[in-house]
Amino acid sequence: MIASRVVSVGLVNKTQVHPREVFADPITDRAAAVIVAHNHPAGNLAPSKEDMEITKKLLAAGEVLGIRLLDHIIFNQKGYYSFLEHEEMS
Repeated sequence: MIASRVVSVGLVNKTQVHPREVFADPITDRAAAVIVAHNHPAGNLAPSKEDMEITKKLLAAGEVLGIRLLDHIIFNQKGYYSFLEHEEMS
């Protein structure tokens, strides 16, 4: 692992994130892959429609950039949801 970084800090129930912010530092670092993660503090670990959409955008952007998105993880104090483990990374 090269680094761990905070890309965006949101409101209680929402945050704005764009592929350009997600991949800015990995490009500078010459990273080959990234794992993204965010929290669902309310407790529901199931991905939202927005979570699914940004994952698709990040997969596509990573493909263009040559930086593989390995996983998107949603977490809270009780557990986590891995897009990779649920076979949602294609």
